[in-house]
Amino acid sequence: MEQSFAQVPMRTIGPVKLIGNVVDDEVLVPLATYELPLWPSTNRGAKLSRQCGGILSTIIDERMTRSILLEAPNALRCQEVSVAVKMRQPELQVQIARSSRFAKLINTHTQIVGNLLFLRLEFSTGDAAGHNMVTQAADEVMAWLLAQYTFLKYVSISGNYCTDKKATAVNGILGRGRYVVAELLVPRSICISTLKTTPEKITELNIKKNLLGTMLAGGIRSANAHFANLLFAFYLALGQDVANIVEGSQGMVFAEVRGEDLYFSATLPNIIVGTVGNGKDYPFVQKNLELLGCNEERPVGENARRLAAIIGATVLCGEISLLAAQTNPGELMRAHTTFERHANQPTSESLTIP
Repeated sequence: MEQSFAQVPMRTIGPVKLIGNVVDDEVLVPLATYELPLWPSTNRGAKLSRQCGGILSTIIDERMTRSILLEAPNALRCQEVSVAVKMRQPELQVQIARSSRFAKLINTHTQIVGNLLFLRLEFSTGDAAGHNMVTQAADEVMAWLLAQYTFLKYVSISGNYCTDKKATAVNGILGRGRYVVAELLVPRSICISTLKTTPEKITELNIKKNLLGTMLAGGIRSANAHFANLLFAFYLALGQDVANIVEGSQGMVFAEVRGEDLYFSATLPNIIVGTVGNGKDYPFVQKNLELLGCNEERPVGENARRLAAIIGATVLCGEISLLAAQTNPGELMRAHTTFERHANQPTSESLTIP
């Protein structure tokens, strides 16, 4: 098949100021999107990050998963294998090492439905997002289990208990990808001058819109305004699997008034990103990884952790700016009209706000 490329406008915003034990730096962030107001809006959040001393971005956990599906004669046999898998994890790791030197088995979880055994395997994957790595490792595990327990039958290499690119509760509960929390404390005076609103209005809107509105809509482990917008733009600019915004956008905003100031946080439990692997060899991706300082010589896994921390901070920048705009009647539509009607063909130039 002939290969061609779809052109997507891309600009850099920032710098975004981050603090913490993963990233303590100011970084320009590339975002590729057709949602043109996303650049100036997120850039306003980036300005806020510098004015307020930095966004604390913390990696809580990291793991990638693949669930295999096997069939046994009955549920009792499924339970037998489920117990054995927990007891024999060191033997499983020996098999996994045949497929990758980076994939390390962290934990296993099982569900039994009738005579079907769903086995969720959780791995650390170094600097890779790990989709292919965990699938290869799961293939090795499955082959070993079928040899050890001959009453088992193969059903699928993926049983949807992973869960990949679908909105489910299990990812938020057990984890899939890198679990990131970004936090910012905004003094009242800066909230009023930069965001054109007050801490009380943002906190109230988060409760009524993000929490109650999402509950009414039947959202699954989500309470945010537009995490998906930022994730899409970031993933596309950095060579990530964009479909992972489905589970990645399952996250929560928490805001409260602390004294006179605004505490604002974005929690993203399922950020699936990597700095090596499929999609990372394109020149523009390499350039953007270099811009973020995510392709340097570091211990295994640290470049991907840095990338995830930057994503968390960037999502916070976009989220706080949008919520602030929505506290003021008409501001959201005015911004869209202004930026979309007057947009030229944008390039990868940086975007600045006075």
